[in-house]
Amino acid sequence: MTIQEMQAAVDAWISQFQEGYFSPEVMMLRLAEELGELSREVNHVYGPKRKKPSEPEGSIAMELGDMLFVLVSFANSLGLDLDTVFRDVMGKFQTRDKNRWTRKAAEASES
Repeated sequence: MTIQEMQAAVDAWISQFQEGYFSPEVMMLRLAEELGELSREVNHVYGPKRKKPSEPEGSIAMELGDMLFVLVSFANSLGLDLDTVFRDVMGKFQTRDKNRWTRKAAEASES
């Protein structure tokens, strides 16, 4: 699925409800909530805090998916084309940060 297709799928889902998109403030709160849930799952898998036997099994992948859904919803609500947004931010990283980290040997010799 392309980014445009994701944006269209989210828009089709949300457009079927009278409430429509949440306000930017609520979108930020939803992102914070989803980030907290992702953080909890990462901590359970990689960190020192293990799940209690009574806690349901979670999934880092599903939490990332929840964050992606909210990010796409947020972009749609603001009329942003995420394909353009991503291209612009990659251009920023490729210019501003191109020499910031040590390249792998094979890639360093190709540059």
